[in-house]
Amino acid sequence: MQQQHALSYHNAFRLSFWLVWAFVLSTQIHAAIPERMLTGSAVPSLAPIVKQAAPAVVNIATYATQRRQNPLLQSPFFRHFFSIPEEMGDEVRRSQSAGSGVIVDASQGYVLTNHHVIAGADEIEITTQNGLKLEAKLIGSDKKVDIALLQINSENLIAMEFGNSNTLAVGDFVLAIGSPFGLQQSVTSGIVSALGRNGLGIQGYEDFIQTDASINPGNSGGALIDLQGRLIGINSAIIAPAGGNVGIGFAIPSNTVQAIMQQLLQYGEVRRGAIGAGFQDLSNALAEAFSISQYQGAVISELIPDGAAVKAGLMLGDVIVEAGGRPINSAIDMRHRIGLSPLGETLNIVLLRAGKRYSIDVEIEAIPIPEIKGQALSSNLKGTLLQDLIPPDQETSIGIIIQELQANSPAQRQGLEVGDIIYGANRSRVRSIKALRQMMRQYDVESLNIRRGYQELILYFR
Repeated sequence: MQQQHALSYHNAFRLSFWLVWAFVLSTQIHAAIPERMLTGSAVPSLAPIVKQAAPAVVNIATYATQRRQNPLLQSPFFRHFFSIPEEMGDEVRRSQSAGSGVIVDASQGYVLTNHHVIAGADEIEITTQNGLKLEAKLIGSDKKVDIALLQINSENLIAMEFGNSNTLAVGDFVLAIGSPFGLQQSVTSGIVSALGRNGLGIQGYEDFIQTDASINPGNSGGALIDLQGRLIGINSAIIAPAGGNVGIGFAIPSNTVQAIMQQLLQYGEVRRGAIGAGFQDLSNALAEAFSISQYQGAVISELIPDGAAVKAGLMLGDVIVEAGGRPINSAIDMRHRIGLSPLGETLNIVLLRAGKRYSIDVEIEAIPIPEIKGQALSSNLKGTLLQDLIPPDQETSIGIIIQELQANSPAQRQGLEVGDIIYGANRSRVRSIKALRQMMRQYDVESLNIRRGYQELILYFR
């Protein structure tokens, strides 16, 4: 009997404890969510947050002209037989796509969206919440992070305040606002499911906020906001194996967006840098060799002489575990952290070396572009100045461009011209001066693959 009384008392205590805890938790959640009046009573509601933030979210429609030609009209015999003029035959089609955007500066009319929303567009039209249609000008975009900056001209615009995405934690409540499937002003809610998502193959540099707030086609470029109505992310992508939303959406953090926006305003493009180091994943074998208990990180496997990493005191074998205040779990994490850091910024790196933990600041420097005088490679290239061709949105060379060419030099007599792009040797792909040098050391190079304007040529050495 005493045991039964003790058990009843224990159960009653447990029930009381959980009731008190549930009351405290519900009070905290209730305090975090605004209220609105309904039938004379105050009830928790997200409506005040939406009312504050929604006017800054816009619908974006893009238009592009596509030309298609009937294959029959490409035949000169067909054209001649039917007397078809040369200027006829192109079929013109007008295509349209839709997305979302966020006004972040009302006085200047700046609107943020995704690069893929406006890519290839001839015309960009923005519709505000109150139905006003405005033509937008593209200030600049960055394919690698999938951010574009637009500008519209109108009075009485309402902008959304930036929040600090670095303060987010898994479990925080968020709202997604956009125009899915062309529907104007749709709002969904959820939580932050994960932070620092990368390696998805969606973009060049990935550092996503993952959320279960429903994001669908058309939401791209829309706002992910916190419960204070501040912009903490630009919605960018979803994983949809069945073709619809399954609760796995991704947004670009607001701090990254702000850094990209500043560069687009200043340069019209994003100028990225490097620290002069190469990385590899920290494997179990390396961790044991270094006598460390941590099995995630990026090991410095290469250092460029006189690079920023060497100047800062980094050494081969250093294990980087944190950069820019974010954990580093792999080599790709480190490359993303560098790529998302603006040129000239100082990046704080935390590393392990000989069992000790160090904190070192490294400056993000401009990526050096390799160049060489042609005669150092071959007598057939004497008189040229060669340079690796690195596009603005990439970090690796796609070919070798002839920057300078001396008159009557051996290279000119071979038929080379200024601006020619060497992309192959002996009909094998060559992307850089380093690769061309290695090939010329191993083989007798008899021909070069050249791109000259819209032409592709094979140049045989005489």
